[in-house]
Formats: sequence, C-alpha cells, structure tokens
Amino acid sequence: MTDRHIVAMGGGQDVGDPAFGFVAGLVDRPRPKVCLLPTAASAVPVSVMRFLSVFPTDRFEFTYLDLFARDDRDIRELLLSQDLIFVGGGNTANLLAIWRVHGVDAILKEAWMSGVVLAGGSAGANCWFEASTTDSFGPLAPLADGLGLLHGSFCPHYAAEPGRRPLYRSLVAGGFPPGTACDDLAAVHYVGSDLAEVVASDPTACAYRVDRGTDGSVSEEALPARLLDG
Repeated sequence: MTDRHIVAMGGGQDVGDPAFGFVAGLVDRPRPKVCLLPTAASAVPVSVMRFLSVFPTDRFEFTYLDLFARDDRDIRELLLSQDLIFVGGGNTANLLAIWRVHGVDAILKEAWMSGVVLAGGSAGANCWFEASTTDSFGPLAPLADGLGLLHGSFCPHYAAEPGRRPLYRSLVAGGFPPGTACDDLAAVHYVGSDLAEVVASDPTACAYRVDRGTDGSVSEEALPARLLDG
C-alpha cells in the first residue's frame, strides 16, 4: 500500500527552517514536483515569492495554484501530478470554503490516497483535521469544518498565542473533538492516520495530545520531539 504522509506545522517556520527540509525529504526522487496552495492568504504573489525561497527551482519543480485568478490548467491533473502539496497559512475558514467551490477538497483526498505528500502550517495544518481552532472570524473560535483526513482536532500556535491553550482546553472539555496541539516551530508527521513523529526546529517547541476523560477533565500530554538539524 502506498504510504500517505501529512505534516502539520504549528506555525512560525520561516524560510530556512529545517522543517521544510524534513517535508521535502519524505519525497524519494530528485527535484521533486512541489505545488503551493496559497488560498488562505490574500497576498498570493507575496506567498509565492516566499516559497520560491523555500523550494528553489534549482532543486524543486515548483508551481502554485491561485484559485483567485484561475488559469486553464486542469486542477485534478495538476495536483495529482505533484510529489508534494504545501498549503500556506492564513484564514482557515476561507481556505476550506474556496477549496470546496472548486472541488479541491475531494482532489486533495485523492492525492493523499495516491501518495502525494501533504503539508502546511497554521491554517495549512488545521485543514487536514476534522476540527481546529482559528482566528478566521476575528476572535479565536472553534471550527468543526475541516477535511477530516486526520481524526480529531488541531490547535496551532499553542504556546505562542496566549489565548490558544485555554480556549482549546475549554473546547475539549465541552465536547470538542480531542486532538493535537502544536507550538510554533514544531510539527507533527502522520503516516496514514497515525502520528509517526513530532519534529521541532527549536528545543523548547513541543506538540501535545489533548484529551478528555470520562469525568470531563482535560489531560495534556507533551509528546517527545526530535530536534531537527539546522
């Protein structure tokens, strides 16, 4: 069976962060084909220029899909031909809504099932789960509207943004799907539907399993992380 990889980053990874090299290393071929989906951000040219620095064209066959200015390429053909699809951060709710209008949600599931590596940070991590926390509507809020490729929920920016941890714990206590929280500069790597590894580019960055007990209490377990070189 083809391995299915998803890497969900907590956010904060800048150009040169070793997490991008970790993601690229999941593709076993020279000059991998990489497609950026910058749908969550309104400044598409800025996103594209940034990720050209992350995935330079001398080492990657880079392209991007701009759903705000569609060209005549067949989206399904484009995405299924990639080795890696990376989803940029921004507005999770807008991202999911726009994908569904264009049928990208179903194509991404097909791509994942066929072995295309899926990855992203912040909103680009939220989208793979059933539910998440987001500031898509201004204040931090729950969003139970993800693609559901991965079970449960996700909370990015767990330590970096003061409101994230108390909101997520409160939501889980109240019946929100339990799940994984991720600090900035940490990432969780799933193979199939199972968490395979936590990686981090900073020794203080962690990921956590946040669960609800039968009595309604919330537990938070720090998951061991491998510190990436660089």
